[in-house]
Amino acid sequence: MTELVSVLNDYLWAKLIVILLVAIGLFLTVYLGFIQFKFFPEMIRLLFVDGRNRDKSKKTVSSLQAFMIGMAARIGTGNIAGVATAVALGGPGAVFWMWLMALIGSASAFVESTLAQLYKVRDGSSWRGGPAYYMEKALGNRKLGVIFSILITLSFGLIFNAVQANTIAASINNEFGVNTKTTAIVLAVITALIIFGGVHRVAKFSTVLVPIKAGVYIILALWVMISNFDILPNVFGAIFSDGIFTFKQMFGGVMGAAVLHGIRRGLFSNEAGMGSAPNAAATADVTHPVKQGFIQALGVIVDTFIICSSTAMIVLVSGVYKTSKLSGIPLTQESLRVSIGDFAATFVAISVFLFALSTIMGNYYYGESNISFMKHSKTSIYVYRFSVIGMVLFGALYSAELIWSLADIFMGLMVLVNLYAITRLAKIVKALLKDYVSQKKQGLDPVFSADKIDNLPGRDQLEAWVDEKDVKKDVDVG
Repeated sequence: MTELVSVLNDYLWAKLIVILLVAIGLFLTVYLGFIQFKFFPEMIRLLFVDGRNRDKSKKTVSSLQAFMIGMAARIGTGNIAGVATAVALGGPGAVFWMWLMALIGSASAFVESTLAQLYKVRDGSSWRGGPAYYMEKALGNRKLGVIFSILITLSFGLIFNAVQANTIAASINNEFGVNTKTTAIVLAVITALIIFGGVHRVAKFSTVLVPIKAGVYIILALWVMISNFDILPNVFGAIFSDGIFTFKQMFGGVMGAAVLHGIRRGLFSNEAGMGSAPNAAATADVTHPVKQGFIQALGVIVDTFIICSSTAMIVLVSGVYKTSKLSGIPLTQESLRVSIGDFAATFVAISVFLFALSTIMGNYYYGESNISFMKHSKTSIYVYRFSVIGMVLFGALYSAELIWSLADIFMGLMVLVNLYAITRLAKIVKALLKDYVSQKKQGLDPVFSADKIDNLPGRDQLEAWVDEKDVKKDVDVG
């Protein structure tokens, strides 16, 4: 069964998904005027500006908190295990393709997160939304939204969380000898305490943990690079030479291992175009949808160029991947052991625990938002929460090889559905970007109203952007 799923998985990615990711990412980059490069300074600025739209005394989620929810789901074992596996299977060229796809994919991330903000709905004092919501409201296709909701709930809410729990349990057991049953129970209790507190507790948890776990890991990677400064030119040379070589292979019709594993594991980490991060983007209370689109596009770049690159440098500098058959967490641990000493394995075990735990929280929220889309009831949410806890227990206790392959398939199907939607709706985002830029040129802090856009699909279903009835209509997406 595992072999069959693996073959299907490789065929799906090599023959379809990789090609679409590159093609649509390039199309959106050009169509939107290379926004990931042109507006990079604005992305940085917005991250630290409190641009909330409503009464600040209310219990809302800020742009930074929404960014951290998204980063909590992005920064997980994929950054440690996934990147190491990509290098082990695809060589240094896999890193080149991770970087390239992050630059291209950030345009897709901008589109999907801007749409999620535009079509978000009220959730008590907060907001929720995502691809399922803009598929229903903008495309007028609720069935497609339900299909996407099922895919993301199964993959992120359940399967991916089982994978994260399995990685934690295996790492803790290998390093400290802690029984996997004990780890499973502790993880289940921590997960329950946080997810039963709702999105605000998830946001606060992510805001505290994400900077700590990422910061420490980056510092360690920088130490490895500084300590091995003399071989860095060779490392970067190998990345670019292998990457350029695989470019030539693609023109010859060959999908090399570096391309396939670099893009697949890069996407698993940064989630650009997958349709997951928009669920976090929708929670933010901002004055203009484009603001959160910029912030989530920045998340793709930060995840890949800083966090993923940290693991890549650790593995490539050590050279262990050349002589060992190791991959995943063991490869990262052994690479650190070679570079800085035996305590590295302990550090990686702790990092994996923190990375995977925050990812479970982010993944949980994605599922909750889409459960609410399909059927908004407390009973369904409670059933989902207990299912998540059950999958955490299951993942910590059993092998994840088959689950990883299934997760890749569900992730691929999510990508296909979401890419179709954001390509169809890109003209709306272009109109919103035009409105944002127009207000910035006037020296204003951009504030959006639905009345600014003529022929806006789903206008009568918008809940967040209909306050200003007297704004002149000046942009047409017709």
